[in-house]
Amino acid sequence: MASLQEQLLKAGLANKQNAKQIRSEKRKKNKAVRKGQASAETGLQEQLKAQKSEQADKDLALNKDIKASLDHKAELAKVKQMLTQLQIKDFAGELAFNYVQQSKVKTLYVNDVNQNALIKGRIGICVFEQTIYLIAAKAIEIIKSVDQKYVLLLNDNQPVEVDEEDPYADFEIPDDLMW
Repeated sequence: MASLQEQLLKAGLANKQNAKQIRSEKRKKNKAVRKGQASAETGLQEQLKAQKSEQADKDLALNKDIKASLDHKAELAKVKQMLTQLQIKDFAGELAFNYVQQSKVKTLYVNDVNQNALIKGRIGICVFEQTIYLIAAKAIEIIKSVDQKYVLLLNDNQPVEVDEEDPYADFEIPDDLMW
């Protein structure tokens, strides 16, 4: 059977000059490969390189995801540790203190010292894994820097601006009004 070149020449799809040029290029390439001047990369080797680069990209993306997950877990552990170590443990009392959690008004029974501290913003309410914690305001600021969703309530202790034309400005409403 004749070679592909001979078949193309007989069919008229190639001429002798093209065939001669292709033979000389092939000979030069083989000669360079034998002398070690050029590498003989085949299509398979190029595919392997492409697959390796794709795999490296996938590994890099996976490593980023794993690192983000580990960072998130570390932040959660930090918040949990702060809450358990810095919580006010003996806050239970007879006075009801209302706060909002997920659009619902909840009641927490505290003693009078903690109620005043909650009202004035010296302590606040945090939630972690459906457990309520009373925490000092400075610790809550640190928790806020990690994630705001753990802080339910921290009153600001800024004085309320009074409108000068308010007819009831002289009548102050007490914070500790009990019904």
